[in-house]
Amino acid sequence: MEIVRYAIGDVVRLKKPHPCGCDTWEVYRTGVDFGLRCRGCGHRVMIPRPKFEKAVRQRWPLGEGAPDPPPPKPAQGKGQKRR
Repeated sequence: MEIVRYAIGDVVRLKKPHPCGCDTWEVYRTGVDFGLRCRGCGHRVMIPRPKFEKAVRQRWPLGEGAPDPPPPKPAQGKGQKRR
């Protein structure tokens, strides 16, 4: 099994998309846990290393052409009715 070194600023595509619809994340912390920021809505999450390594499907090192995130969906705040 090949050891992959992740660095702060790398962009990764995970197995499952975030609820905002974006499936690309930026790495902002490495170590025992990984800190990830959703490139669609900016939400931050911490994921344990084994779970992160299992979920990664594609990686773009810092400075290489990662795909642009999709445009954000309009937020449904309080007081707005769902149809």
